[in-house]
Amino acid sequence: QVQVVESGGCSVQPGGSLRLSCAASKSIVGILAMAWYRQAPGKQRDFLVSIRPNGFTDYADSVKGRFTISKNVAFTTAYPQMNNLQPEDTAIYYCKVVREGPLEDWGEGTKVTVYS
Repeated sequence: QVQVVESGGCSVQPGGSLRLSCAASKSIVGILAMAWYRQAPGKQRDFLVSIRPNGFTDYADSVKGRFTISKNVAFTTAYPQMNNLQPEDTAIYYCKVVREGPLEDWGEGTKVTVYS
């Protein structure tokens, strides 16, 4: 099993930016993708963005143009950059590591609050 740790969540004002981080506990051959989701209170967990070892990215329509994602060379860490945050972006943000199998490892989440 791969331990997944998210960080970077905090409180920001509308229009602000945050850079989150998702770190896998070790470099594992066979990581297919690292993906981010979010879950607001009382709502389902929604896909936001993903990145593959070759750098290919995929974005949900709701965040295109505001969110981007990058990774380190070893593909043990992924960094979603979130810009122009709004109150509706308030949620717990989760990282998922997808490995060959397919197997999935989730982190415990990091909280983002956007307040006026």
